[in-house]
Amino acid sequence: MTMFESRVLRRALIALAVSLVAACAAPGPKVVTAPGAVFYPALPDAPRIQHLTTIMSDRDVNAADSSLAKFVLGDDQNVQRLKQPYGVAMYEGKLYVADSRASGLAVFDFVQHRFTLLSGVGNGRMQRPINVRIDADGTKYVTDTGRDQVLVYDGSDRFQYAYGADGEFKPVDTVISGERLYVVDIKHHQVVVLDKRTGKPQFKFGTAGSERGELFHPTNIAVGPDGDVYVVDTSNFRVQRFTAEGKLVRIYGDLGAEVGKFVRPKGIAIDRSGRLYVGDSAFENVQIFDNDGRLLLYFGQPGAGAEGLNLPAGVSIDYKNVELFRRYADPRFAIDYLIFVVSQFGPNKVDVYGFGKMNGMSYPPDAKSVTTQAANTNTAR
Repeated sequence: MTMFESRVLRRALIALAVSLVAACAAPGPKVVTAPGAVFYPALPDAPRIQHLTTIMSDRDVNAADSSLAKFVLGDDQNVQRLKQPYGVAMYEGKLYVADSRASGLAVFDFVQHRFTLLSGVGNGRMQRPINVRIDADGTKYVTDTGRDQVLVYDGSDRFQYAYGADGEFKPVDTVISGERLYVVDIKHHQVVVLDKRTGKPQFKFGTAGSERGELFHPTNIAVGPDGDVYVVDTSNFRVQRFTAEGKLVRIYGDLGAEVGKFVRPKGIAIDRSGRLYVGDSAFENVQIFDNDGRLLLYFGQPGAGAEGLNLPAGVSIDYKNVELFRRYADPRFAIDYLIFVVSQFGPNKVDVYGFGKMNGMSYPPDAKSVTTQAANTNTAR
């Protein structure tokens, strides 16, 4: 698909989604909000998501200069900037961003107001980190496409292990489920399941192809509250859902310009209610589906504004650090959890959104619904 065709599809998706919001969402009471606040759906409809802020450099945590980060992340002598981030994870007040061009994890500490660069030393030195996952005890699993390994660091950011022998796989993302580490192998079009503590392979599933259950250039992965594994099957323009043992459950989406379809899906996250958040680097937005595959809402759009996305990649959800970002929210908007969306290019790098409700407005009674938008659209097969 050419760049022109991608832009045409993207504009068609945006136009259709906007018209659906206008047609389907019930108007609420007039709400006075802070100037420049961006909501999805837009007021006067009852919003579920607000764009809170964008993280681009050490200034976003008021960090002191670091000579190492200054050298790696940017030419400006006073600012350490993200270069080409992809994955993101939040843990105990720290935002870890896998920056492939910085050869490390950019760490934004919103509690201590410090910025550091975790690049590793010796056998633990990163080359091209793409994604990062953090376990409950703080253990970090970094997929490095320069080394073709999964690098493991403990809760104090000290290197522990490197999983993957020469030529074994080309990992681009991982997800933790119990004692298992699911690793997306983009080269062999499969998912490899490891013991998370030893790196010992347990089994694998997926094979190259476009039939049901087959994968072609899988990129990102998530585990739902039901324990099922959701794999972004990028070159097949869909998300496939498997059991924990690798048996196909269902398929979400297909190639197309309509809402609920994909052109270049990448990032994925699943909230506690089982809603899927799927980023598309061609449409430059994130679409939200319920667990049955019905499209609920989309948010984000291309552009250079405060909420503009440019080749979005990683998507992450966090429930534990809401208080650190609540000051960015409209006073009447109550945030339940945070959504982080990473752009690989453009001025914005990590956009932070809040999911919640506007006080004083009416919402559907179903706790799993986001809005009435496209309520009858079923993209699952």
